[in-house]
Amino acid sequence: MALASAGAYGTNIVSAQIAGQAGLSGPLLVFYRVFIMLALVGAAVAIWRSSLAVPRAERRALLLFGLTSALVGSAYLSSVAFLPVTVAAVVFFTYPVLIVLAEPLVTRTRFQPARLAAACAAFVGVAMVVGPDLHGLDPRGLLLALGASLGAATQFFAASALGRTPLAARLLWSHLLILPVTAVILAITGGFLPPTAFALAPIAAAITIGGYLLGFLLQVIALTRISPGAAGLAFCAEPVCAVLIAALVLGERLAPLQYAGCALVVAVLVINVTLEQMRRSPAPA
Repeated sequence: MALASAGAYGTNIVSAQIAGQAGLSGPLLVFYRVFIMLALVGAAVAIWRSSLAVPRAERRALLLFGLTSALVGSAYLSSVAFLPVTVAAVVFFTYPVLIVLAEPLVTRTRFQPARLAAACAAFVGVAMVVGPDLHGLDPRGLLLALGASLGAATQFFAASALGRTPLAARLLWSHLLILPVTAVILAITGGFLPPTAFALAPIAAAITIGGYLLGFLLQVIALTRISPGAAGLAFCAEPVCAVLIAALVLGERLAPLQYAGCALVVAVLVINVTLEQMRRSPAPA
């Protein structure tokens, strides 16, 4: 589920770029995708009468999850106003390493050097895939991208602590927290357009919103089933999927270094999944 979520988010990036070229801004797409998620979850709750109760012990984690989810989107989106997108992406994808380093402290699990080595190798692969341009760095952009990375790491830990909260409650309450933040960003940027504006790029807009809906749903489910460290590593597949889809759909040419980075990330993911299965397999009697 985590890998599928990363793939959906990667598709989302490419379609958002196409929609942006047609005149649909990033903040506008973010606002509508959150609004649509709320509408869909509300309809599902009304039809199936799903419980929205949150156990008292998990309310703080749910609040943290919603706030950090809003922080990740807003800070990452804002960072590209001061930094090249490639630099912002590399700084942002330090979060799997942060998760692995913090996991023994937050979850009291045993530190796993192999997982840290995998996270560092995946980060190197992501840097090779994205190919950052180190010119024109702005401290404001670096701080925003780093804030998004810290927010993502915190988001993963908060989501993993919501095992007893119903799925509908996790989706509804978190997006009720995210929506005001996206509305403020859209108001500041002054780019609000009515839903009819999606006619400028209907397919790209639909894929962008659909990719987010599917990606977030699978992410929320996955983070209560596997450890934050394993999930963080799986999400290193997101930029790889984005780059490969851009090459297929947009005709972008990849350099040999980018292909090598893709291969490195895929190899790390395969090895990590194999190691996770070995850890979960019961020892023979």
